[in-house]
Amino acid sequence: MKRKVCFMFVSASVTQSMRMEMEYGPGLMIVVGVKDYRMACDEAIKLAEEGVILLELCGGFGTVGHAMVTEAVNGKCQVGAVRFDNHPGFDGASGDSKFL
Repeated sequence: MKRKVCFMFVSASVTQSMRMEMEYGPGLMIVVGVKDYRMACDEAIKLAEEGVILLELCGGFGTVGHAMVTEAVNGKCQVGAVRFDNHPGFDGASGDSKFL
């Protein structure tokens, strides 16, 4: 069985979830784009149910967003994050101030 991992990004310009998959050696890398934290939680649950073992969140997720996704998957996969407390793509704001 292929090892499934995922990178998830959040952007207000996304209107519906976006997904891209690419094979790499022993596994499958999935990239998912979401418009907000609620959609991120919904997609994370689906990813965990389909066997994703690692979910890495982009720097657009603040600490609250990271916590929400971690809680949503309920231990079914590990959730990590790239950290930008002041994200350059959000004019120096945290995702928490933009998506909560």
